[in-house]
Amino acid sequence: MKGFAMIRIGEVGWIDAQKPVAGPLDAIVRPLALSPCTSDIHTVWSGAIGERFNMVLGHESVGEVVEVGALVKDFKPGDRVIVPAITPDWGAVESQEGFSMHSGGMLAGWKFSNFKDGVFAEYFHVNEADANLAHLPDGVKPEDAVMLADMVVTGFLGVELADVNFGDTVAVIGIGPVGLMSVAGCGLRGAARILAVGSRPKCIEVARQYGATDIVNYRNGDIVEQIMEATNGRGVDKVVIAGGDVDTFAQAVKIVRPGGSVGNVNYLGEGDFVKIPRVEWGVGMGHKKINGGLTPGGRMKMEKMARLLQYGKLDTSLLLTHRFRGLEGVEPALMLMKDKPADLIKPVVTIDY
Repeated sequence: MKGFAMIRIGEVGWIDAQKPVAGPLDAIVRPLALSPCTSDIHTVWSGAIGERFNMVLGHESVGEVVEVGALVKDFKPGDRVIVPAITPDWGAVESQEGFSMHSGGMLAGWKFSNFKDGVFAEYFHVNEADANLAHLPDGVKPEDAVMLADMVVTGFLGVELADVNFGDTVAVIGIGPVGLMSVAGCGLRGAARILAVGSRPKCIEVARQYGATDIVNYRNGDIVEQIMEATNGRGVDKVVIAGGDVDTFAQAVKIVRPGGSVGNVNYLGEGDFVKIPRVEWGVGMGHKKINGGLTPGGRMKMEKMARLLQYGKLDTSLLLTHRFRGLEGVEPALMLMKDKPADLIKPVVTIDY
Protein backbone atom coordinates (compact mmCIF):
# COMPACT_ATOMS: atom_id res chain seq x y z
CA MET A 1 0.00 0.00 0.00
CA LYS A 2 1.08 3.63 -0.28
CA GLY A 3 1.56 5.97 2.63
CA PHE A 4 2.79 9.51 3.15
CA ALA A 5 5.80 9.29 5.41
CA MET A 6 8.60 10.98 7.24
CA ILE A 7 11.60 9.75 5.25
CA ARG A 8 13.97 11.25 7.81
CA ILE A 9 14.18 14.50 9.76
CA GLY A 10 13.41 17.32 7.35
CA GLU A 11 12.14 15.10 4.52
CA VAL A 12 8.70 13.67 3.65
CA GLY A 13 7.31 11.72 0.71
CA TRP A 14 5.18 8.86 -0.54
CA ILE A 15 6.46 5.35 0.17
CA ASP A 16 5.40 1.78 -0.48
CA ALA A 17 4.55 0.45 2.96
CA GLN A 18 3.59 -2.97 4.25
CA LYS A 19 -0.16 -3.37 4.67
CA PRO A 20 -0.79 -3.86 8.42
CA VAL A 21 -2.04 -7.10 9.94
CA ALA A 22 -4.64 -7.26 12.72
CA GLY A 23 -3.94 -9.20 15.89
CA PRO A 24 -6.82 -10.84 17.78
CA LEU A 25 -7.82 -7.60 19.55
CA ASP A 26 -7.06 -5.21 16.73
CA ALA A 27 -8.65 -3.65 13.65
CA ILE A 28 -7.56 -2.53 10.20
CA VAL A 29 -9.17 0.71 9.06
CA ARG A 30 -9.17 2.67 5.81
CA PRO A 31 -9.46 6.45 6.06
CA LEU A 32 -12.56 8.48 5.23
CA ALA A 33 -11.29 11.80 6.61
CA LEU A 34 -7.80 12.86 7.62
CA SER A 35 -6.17 16.01 8.92
CA PRO A 36 -2.50 16.89 9.42
CA CYS A 37 -1.41 18.44 12.68
CA THR A 38 1.22 20.87 13.87
CA SER A 39 2.65 17.89 15.77
CA ASP A 40 3.50 16.31 12.41
CA ILE A 41 5.41 19.48 11.57
CA HIS A 42 7.35 19.40 14.86
CA THR A 43 8.08 15.71 14.34
CA VAL A 44 9.46 16.11 10.81
CA TRP A 45 11.05 19.53 10.65
CA SER A 46 12.11 20.05 14.27
CA GLY A 47 13.02 16.45 14.95
CA ALA A 48 11.14 16.84 18.21
CA ILE A 49 10.88 13.13 19.01
CA GLY A 50 14.13 12.13 17.37
CA GLU A 51 15.01 10.51 14.09
CA ARG A 52 12.40 8.38 12.33
CA PHE A 53 12.89 6.63 8.99
CA ASN A 54 10.09 5.87 6.50
CA MET A 55 7.44 6.26 9.20
CA VAL A 56 3.92 6.94 7.89
CA LEU A 57 2.67 10.20 9.36
CA GLY A 58 -0.70 11.27 10.73
CA HIS A 59 -2.80 10.67 13.83
CA GLU A 60 -6.15 12.38 13.10
CA SER A 61 -8.64 10.18 11.29
CA VAL A 62 -12.16 8.94 10.78
CA GLY A 63 -12.37 5.69 8.87
CA GLU A 64 -14.16 2.53 7.89
CA VAL A 65 -13.30 -0.79 9.48
CA VAL A 66 -12.17 -3.35 6.90
CA GLU A 67 -10.95 -6.15 9.18
CA VAL A 68 -11.15 -7.07 12.86
CA GLY A 69 -9.35 -9.61 14.99
CA ALA A 70 -11.09 -12.73 16.27
CA LEU A 71 -11.61 -11.31 19.77
CA VAL A 72 -13.06 -7.92 18.77
CA LYS A 73 -16.68 -7.73 19.98
CA ASP A 74 -18.11 -4.28 19.25
CA PHE A 75 -16.88 -3.47 15.75
CA LYS A 76 -17.18 -5.18 12.39
CA PRO A 77 -16.14 -4.52 8.79
CA GLY A 78 -18.14 -1.65 7.32
CA ASP A 79 -18.48 0.28 10.61
CA ARG A 80 -17.57 3.96 10.38
CA VAL A 81 -15.37 4.92 13.29
CA ILE A 82 -13.57 7.84 14.91
CA VAL A 83 -9.98 6.92 15.72
CA PRO A 84 -8.42 8.75 18.69
CA ALA A 85 -4.95 10.16 18.15
CA ILE A 86 -3.87 8.37 21.34
CA THR A 87 -4.45 4.60 21.43
CA PRO A 88 -3.16 3.27 24.75
CA ASP A 89 -2.49 -0.24 25.95
CA TRP A 90 -5.34 -0.44 28.42
CA GLY A 91 -3.97 -3.34 30.41
CA ALA A 92 -0.75 -1.52 31.27
CA VAL A 93 -0.01 -0.56 34.87
CA GLU A 94 0.09 3.11 33.88
CA SER A 95 -3.43 2.85 32.46
CA GLN A 96 -4.65 1.27 35.67
CA GLU A 97 -3.12 4.20 37.56
CA GLY A 98 -5.12 6.64 35.45
CA PHE A 99 -2.39 7.66 33.02
CA SER A 100 -3.28 5.70 29.90
CA MET A 101 -1.45 8.16 27.65
CA HIS A 102 1.80 6.96 29.24
CA SER A 103 1.03 3.24 29.00
CA GLY A 104 4.35 1.49 28.50
CA GLY A 105 6.41 4.64 29.12
CA MET A 106 6.42 8.41 28.76
CA LEU A 107 3.94 9.40 26.00
CA ALA A 108 3.86 5.77 24.79
CA GLY A 109 0.08 5.80 24.40
CA TRP A 110 0.78 8.08 21.44
CA LYS A 111 1.60 5.39 18.91
CA PHE A 112 0.60 6.76 15.50
CA SER A 113 3.57 8.44 13.80
CA ASN A 114 5.61 8.06 16.94
CA PHE A 115 6.24 4.36 17.56
CA LYS A 116 4.35 2.94 14.59
CA ASP A 117 2.99 3.98 11.19
CA GLY A 118 0.27 6.60 11.28
CA VAL A 119 -2.99 7.07 9.43
CA PHE A 120 -1.86 8.79 6.18
CA ALA A 121 -2.08 5.54 4.25
CA GLU A 122 -4.51 3.34 2.35
CA TYR A 123 -4.92 1.25 5.50
CA PHE A 124 -3.81 1.60 9.11
CA HIS A 125 -3.73 -0.55 12.24
CA VAL A 126 -5.57 0.19 15.51
CA ASN A 127 -4.55 -1.73 18.62
CA GLU A 128 -7.21 -2.89 21.09
CA ALA A 129 -10.08 -1.93 18.81
CA ASP A 130 -12.88 -2.31 21.38
CA ALA A 131 -11.12 0.17 23.66
CA ASN A 132 -9.64 2.53 21.06
CA LEU A 133 -12.35 3.00 18.43
CA ALA A 134 -15.61 4.92 18.67
CA HIS A 135 -18.63 4.56 16.39
CA LEU A 136 -19.31 7.61 14.23
CA PRO A 137 -22.84 8.75 15.15
CA ASP A 138 -25.46 8.94 12.42
CA GLY A 139 -25.73 12.43 11.00
CA VAL A 140 -22.21 13.50 11.98
CA LYS A 141 -19.96 14.20 9.00
CA PRO A 142 -16.56 12.46 8.94
CA GLU A 143 -14.78 15.76 8.21
CA ASP A 144 -16.35 17.35 11.31
CA ALA A 145 -15.67 14.29 13.47
CA VAL A 146 -11.98 14.10 12.52
CA MET A 147 -11.47 17.24 14.60
CA LEU A 148 -12.44 15.18 17.66
CA ALA A 149 -9.47 12.83 17.26
CA ASP A 150 -6.98 15.37 18.57
CA MET A 151 -8.01 19.03 18.32
CA VAL A 152 -11.11 18.82 20.53
CA VAL A 153 -9.83 16.40 23.15
CA THR A 154 -6.51 18.22 23.42
CA GLY A 155 -8.08 21.67 23.63
CA PHE A 156 -10.56 20.46 26.22
CA LEU A 157 -7.78 18.78 28.20
CA GLY A 158 -6.11 22.17 28.58
CA VAL A 159 -9.35 23.42 30.12
CA GLU A 160 -9.49 20.43 32.45
CA LEU A 161 -5.84 20.79 33.47
CA ALA A 162 -6.42 24.47 34.27
CA ASP A 163 -9.49 23.46 36.32
CA VAL A 164 -11.76 26.07 34.73
CA ASN A 165 -14.96 26.64 36.71
CA PHE A 166 -18.16 28.68 36.55
CA GLY A 167 -17.49 32.40 36.50
CA ASP A 168 -13.72 32.15 35.99
CA THR A 169 -11.69 34.64 34.01
CA VAL A 170 -9.43 32.61 31.72
CA ALA A 171 -6.61 33.45 29.32
CA VAL A 172 -6.09 31.06 26.40
CA ILE A 173 -2.62 31.58 24.93
CA GLY A 174 -2.57 30.50 21.30
CA ILE A 175 -5.71 30.30 19.18
CA GLY A 176 -4.78 27.83 16.52
CA PRO A 177 -7.17 24.88 16.27
CA VAL A 178 -6.30 23.47 19.70
CA GLY A 179 -6.55 26.88 21.33
CA LEU A 180 -9.88 27.53 19.65
CA MET A 181 -11.16 24.29 21.12
CA SER A 182 -9.84 25.46 24.49
CA VAL A 183 -11.87 28.65 24.05
CA ALA A 184 -14.96 26.55 23.27
CA GLY A 185 -14.20 24.26 26.21
CA CYS A 186 -13.87 27.20 28.60
CA GLY A 187 -17.32 28.32 27.55
CA LEU A 188 -18.78 24.86 28.08
CA ARG A 189 -17.16 24.72 31.54
CA GLY A 190 -18.78 28.03 32.54
CA ALA A 191 -15.97 30.58 32.22
CA ALA A 192 -17.36 34.12 32.36
CA ARG A 193 -14.54 35.99 30.64
CA ILE A 194 -12.21 34.43 28.07
CA LEU A 195 -9.17 36.38 26.89
CA ALA A 196 -7.89 34.80 23.68
CA VAL A 197 -4.26 35.52 22.76
CA GLY A 198 -3.53 35.50 19.05
CA SER A 199 -3.03 37.64 15.96
CA ARG A 200 -4.39 35.98 12.82
CA PRO A 201 -7.68 37.59 11.77
CA LYS A 202 -9.35 34.29 10.83
CA CYS A 203 -8.50 32.73 14.19
CA ILE A 204 -9.69 35.84 16.01
CA GLU A 205 -13.00 35.72 14.13
CA VAL A 206 -13.56 32.08 15.06
CA ALA A 207 -12.40 32.64 18.66
CA ARG A 208 -15.18 35.17 19.06
CA GLN A 209 -17.67 32.69 17.60
CA TYR A 210 -16.55 30.14 20.20
CA GLY A 211 -17.04 32.59 23.06
CA ALA A 212 -13.91 34.72 23.47
CA THR A 213 -14.87 37.98 25.18
CA ASP A 214 -11.49 39.72 24.73
CA ILE A 215 -8.75 39.46 22.12
CA VAL A 216 -5.15 40.04 23.16
CA ASN A 217 -2.93 40.55 20.12
CA TYR A 218 0.73 40.00 20.90
CA ARG A 219 1.64 42.20 17.95
CA ASN A 220 0.23 45.13 19.89
CA GLY A 221 2.63 44.75 22.81
CA ASP A 222 3.58 42.49 25.69
CA ILE A 223 0.69 40.17 26.49
CA VAL A 224 1.44 40.25 30.21
CA GLU A 225 1.05 44.00 30.29
CA GLN A 226 -2.11 43.86 28.19
CA ILE A 227 -3.77 41.19 30.33
CA MET A 228 -2.79 42.75 33.64
CA GLU A 229 -4.19 46.08 32.45
CA ALA A 230 -7.39 44.42 31.23
CA THR A 231 -7.88 42.76 34.64
CA ASN A 232 -6.99 45.86 36.69
CA GLY A 233 -3.78 44.26 37.90
CA ARG A 234 -5.45 41.18 39.39
CA GLY A 235 -4.57 38.72 36.68
CA VAL A 236 -6.68 35.81 35.54
CA ASP A 237 -8.02 32.84 37.47
CA LYS A 238 -6.81 30.24 35.00
CA VAL A 239 -4.52 30.01 31.96
CA VAL A 240 -4.59 27.49 29.12
CA ILE A 241 -1.37 27.29 27.08
CA ALA A 242 -2.18 26.04 23.59
CA GLY A 243 0.62 27.73 21.68
CA GLY A 244 3.93 29.51 22.06
CA ASP A 245 7.25 28.08 23.21
CA VAL A 246 9.25 27.34 26.33
CA ASP A 247 9.16 31.04 27.30
CA THR A 248 5.36 31.11 27.29
CA PHE A 249 5.27 29.52 30.73
CA ALA A 250 6.85 32.63 32.23
CA GLN A 251 4.06 34.76 30.75
CA ALA A 252 1.43 32.36 32.08
CA VAL A 253 2.85 32.43 35.61
CA LYS A 254 2.97 36.22 35.56
CA ILE A 255 -0.69 36.63 34.57
CA VAL A 256 -2.31 33.95 36.76
CA ARG A 257 -3.38 35.06 40.22
CA PRO A 258 -2.19 33.35 43.41
CA GLY A 259 -4.16 30.15 43.82
CA GLY A 260 -4.78 29.92 40.09
CA SER A 261 -3.85 27.15 37.68
CA VAL A 262 -2.05 26.84 34.35
CA GLY A 263 -2.93 23.98 32.01
CA ASN A 264 -0.51 23.27 29.16
CA VAL A 265 -1.32 21.19 26.09
CA ASN A 266 1.21 22.83 23.78
CA TYR A 267 3.70 20.48 22.13
CA LEU A 268 7.12 21.95 22.94
CA GLY A 269 9.06 20.96 19.86
CA GLU A 270 12.21 22.93 20.65
CA GLY A 271 14.18 24.24 23.63
CA ASP A 272 15.81 22.52 26.59
CA PHE A 273 14.19 24.15 29.62
CA VAL A 274 10.94 25.73 30.74
CA LYS A 275 11.69 28.83 32.80
CA ILE A 276 9.50 29.85 35.74
CA PRO A 277 9.93 33.43 37.03
CA ARG A 278 10.90 33.24 40.70
CA VAL A 279 9.26 36.39 42.03
CA GLU A 280 5.99 36.07 40.09
CA TRP A 281 5.75 32.44 41.21
CA GLY A 282 5.61 33.77 44.76
CA VAL A 283 9.28 32.85 45.32
CA GLY A 284 8.07 29.28 45.12
CA MET A 285 5.11 29.75 47.47
CA GLY A 286 2.46 31.44 45.34
CA HIS A 287 0.10 28.48 45.04
CA LYS A 288 0.26 28.87 41.26
CA LYS A 289 -0.23 25.37 39.89
CA ILE A 290 1.23 24.25 36.54
CA ASN A 291 -0.12 21.12 34.86
CA GLY A 292 0.89 19.72 31.49
CA GLY A 293 -0.60 16.69 29.84
CA LEU A 294 -1.43 14.57 26.83
CA THR A 295 -5.00 13.57 26.08
CA PRO A 296 -5.78 10.11 27.51
CA GLY A 297 -7.20 8.72 24.28
CA GLY A 298 -9.54 5.79 24.10
CA ARG A 299 -13.16 5.04 23.28
CA MET A 300 -14.99 6.51 26.25
CA LYS A 301 -13.51 9.98 25.80
CA MET A 302 -14.15 9.93 22.06
CA GLU A 303 -17.76 8.80 22.42
CA LYS A 304 -18.42 11.66 24.83
CA MET A 305 -16.88 14.16 22.44
CA ALA A 306 -18.93 12.73 19.57
CA ARG A 307 -22.13 13.36 21.53
CA LEU A 308 -21.30 17.06 21.63
CA LEU A 309 -21.44 17.10 17.83
CA GLN A 310 -24.41 14.78 17.63
CA TYR A 311 -26.56 16.96 19.89
CA GLY A 312 -25.42 20.33 18.64
CA LYS A 313 -23.34 21.44 21.63
CA LEU A 314 -20.18 21.95 19.55
CA ASP A 315 -19.59 22.91 15.91
CA THR A 316 -16.15 21.83 14.70
CA SER A 317 -16.85 22.84 11.10
CA LEU A 318 -15.69 26.36 12.00
CA LEU A 319 -12.14 24.98 12.16
CA LEU A 320 -12.14 23.66 8.60
CA THR A 321 -10.72 26.29 6.27
CA HIS A 322 -9.11 24.21 3.52
CA ARG A 323 -10.52 21.04 1.93
CA PHE A 324 -8.89 18.37 -0.23
CA ARG A 325 -10.24 15.23 -1.92
CA GLY A 326 -8.45 11.91 -2.18
CA LEU A 327 -5.49 10.46 -0.29
CA GLU A 328 -3.10 12.46 -2.46
CA GLY A 329 -4.48 15.59 -0.78
CA VAL A 330 -2.52 14.72 2.36
CA GLU A 331 0.69 16.20 0.97
CA PRO A 332 -0.59 19.72 0.15
CA ALA A 333 -2.62 19.70 3.38
CA LEU A 334 0.50 18.94 5.41
CA MET A 335 2.46 21.67 3.65
CA LEU A 336 -0.29 24.13 4.54
CA MET A 337 0.21 23.27 8.21
CA LYS A 338 3.94 23.84 7.76
CA ASP A 339 3.57 27.20 5.99
CA LYS A 340 0.54 28.43 8.00
CA PRO A 341 -0.99 31.00 5.64
CA ALA A 342 -3.02 33.70 7.32
CA ASP A 343 -6.38 32.20 6.38
CA LEU A 344 -5.58 28.70 7.67
CA ILE A 345 -7.01 27.03 10.74
CA LYS A 346 -7.19 23.36 9.74
CA PRO A 347 -7.14 21.50 6.44
CA VAL A 348 -9.16 18.33 6.00
CA VAL A 349 -8.79 15.55 3.45
CA THR A 350 -11.84 13.42 2.58
CA ILE A 351 -11.62 10.12 0.72
CA ASP A 352 -14.45 8.54 -1.24
CA TYR A 353 -14.62 4.87 -2.19
